[in-house]
Amino acid sequence: MPFSKLGLAKELQETLAKQNYSNPFPIQKASIPAILEGKDILGIAQTGSGKTASFVLPILQLFQGQKESKNRHLKALVLVPTRELAIQVNDVFQLFSSNLPTKLKSKAVYGGVSINPQMIALQGVEIVVATPGRLLELISSKALSLSELQILVLDEADKMLNLGFQEEVNKILALLPVKRQNLLFSATLSADLESINKNLLKNPVVIKVEEEEKNLDLIRQFAYLISEEKKGPLLRYIIKNESIEQVLVFVSSVHRADAVVEKLTKNGIEAFAMHSKKGQEARIRALNAFKAGKIRVLVATDIIARGIDIKFLPYVINYELPRSPKDFIHRIGRTGRAEEPGEAISLISPEDMHHFKVIEKKMGKIATLIDGNAIDLKGF
Repeated sequence: MPFSKLGLAKELQETLAKQNYSNPFPIQKASIPAILEGKDILGIAQTGSGKTASFVLPILQLFQGQKESKNRHLKALVLVPTRELAIQVNDVFQLFSSNLPTKLKSKAVYGGVSINPQMIALQGVEIVVATPGRLLELISSKALSLSELQILVLDEADKMLNLGFQEEVNKILALLPVKRQNLLFSATLSADLESINKNLLKNPVVIKVEEEEKNLDLIRQFAYLISEEKKGPLLRYIIKNESIEQVLVFVSSVHRADAVVEKLTKNGIEAFAMHSKKGQEARIRALNAFKAGKIRVLVATDIIARGIDIKFLPYVINYELPRSPKDFIHRIGRTGRAEEPGEAISLISPEDMHHFKVIEKKMGKIATLIDGNAIDLKGF
């Protein structure tokens, strides 16, 4: 079924065609007509399933022909868990609104940067993509109003709850007009999310898109058995010995990310840590530099890495394993895309081995095991 069958305006269809979008993803096929009909939505779909466009496109269409709202009075609010996702979603709004007859101004707002420029930039804005904490700051400063809000979107709702935003989300919900359309998107449906669903949504259309198995056949997998204290030297050895020019390294914590980057930099390897303690502008500059090949290594935590999308990424290294096999598959799925082969390397301590075997069983693939302790790491 093409996008033309979903009831979208010709201007939106033209922009979709220019961006080489041919057929809608399952979440888009199910969501777009229902949102255009004014229904509440509960959409369960994984990251990368196309859900951003599934709410951006109908929201833009629903506001066509409407009179301009009062200054700083929002028509639509999208709540997201991270700054990277706020920027990413706002970029999609701006892309698809560029060709519409009724111009709609959108803005991403998030913490970690000065609030004053964001307050000034909210002049005339009708659609805001926000992290919860910064939104509440802007509301308390009278920089925007939710009193005339027509549509609320909770995007990546499971991650918002995991990151401890539930209290802030509840404060925001208490400020909204009773009559509105609610769209909730999440990768999973937890007990906490079920509670929000019951209190938020009215007779929702429930859409559940099963996650497609990632094609791991293009990814060559290697696992180095190594003691914990030798992981740093081994990482530097692999990067230099394999002449790796672009690699995304996954770690489990902010502290570990900083420590790994410090050691890489001291050894002459350009690296940057991507985590919540870094300033937003610095993170954007680093991500752009990494995509352009100016930074060799990006060391990231799982949450921050959700905003990193690189079409041709040759290497992924798991410095530390994630908690779940699903997260492991998501990590290594950053390489081996667009029919291009990639390589995924995992550094496995003896304590990790049982967990790694569980991961291998879940994904149905066995990595080539290498004894890292047998490698001469002197000088690394």
